[in-house]
Amino acid sequence: MKLKFSANLSMMFTEKPSYCERYKAAKDAGFKYVEFGFAYHELIQSLKDTKEAAGVEQVLINAWPGDLSKGEIGIAALKEKQKEFDEKLETTIEYAKALNCKRVHVMAGLKNGSSEEEMKKTYVDNLRKVAARFEKEDIIGLIEPINSRITIPKYYLTDIHEAVNIVRSINSPNLKLQFDAFHIQIMDGNLTENLKKYLPYIGHIQVAQVPDRGEPDDKGEINFRYLFKLLEELNYNGFVGLEYKPRGTSCLQV
Repeated sequence: MKLKFSANLSMMFTEKPSYCERYKAAKDAGFKYVEFGFAYHELIQSLKDTKEAAGVEQVLINAWPGDLSKGEIGIAALKEKQKEFDEKLETTIEYAKALNCKRVHVMAGLKNGSSEEEMKKTYVDNLRKVAARFEKEDIIGLIEPINSRITIPKYYLTDIHEAVNIVRSINSPNLKLQFDAFHIQIMDGNLTENLKKYLPYIGHIQVAQVPDRGEPDDKGEINFRYLFKLLEELNYNGFVGLEYKPRGTSCLQV
């Protein structure tokens, strides 16, 4: 099965100042599918219009992250942010529907001194709420273990096995695992067996080379020729997000 690659506009084509301009850049580079993190600073109608003009499909956005200027990076596990989480879930849905996007990454946030028990309860309760709400909108919620060794120190969800346990416990078709090979390699490794074991729970995959988060090439720890062949052999029919930082000003073309 041929893999479907998605350009991550948060990291690629950053010579263009807005996501609206990056849609066209992605299209010009040959991409049919795009994704990005946080675009809540841009007007919904502008995003919708430029996406449609470029003729690309939006396959993923992130949920409302909190206040990025204050270092917040997700709020789903933060009890003190409960009211904001509930209110902004509707904002997230509004953006997803405008962009006809069927996958939303719901970020947990940073450890903040609260107990593990309290954070987990808040997180799981919110994810149950997300799954029920997304079911009504035909959206899949995603949770992603993110490495705390390089990228986001103190991030709450770092363990792939714990993430899958949460998905299993909620047991909803509208909540799945986002498998980022970059983060998984740093925190757990064992990419082959993790993919084989957890494929039924995976709703989206992202890739970047370790350790520099560059292009998925041969300049690092991960053998992407092998990994992509494995995904084809496993008949993975979802998208592969290219969430990497180009080492130059150009990007891979498809």
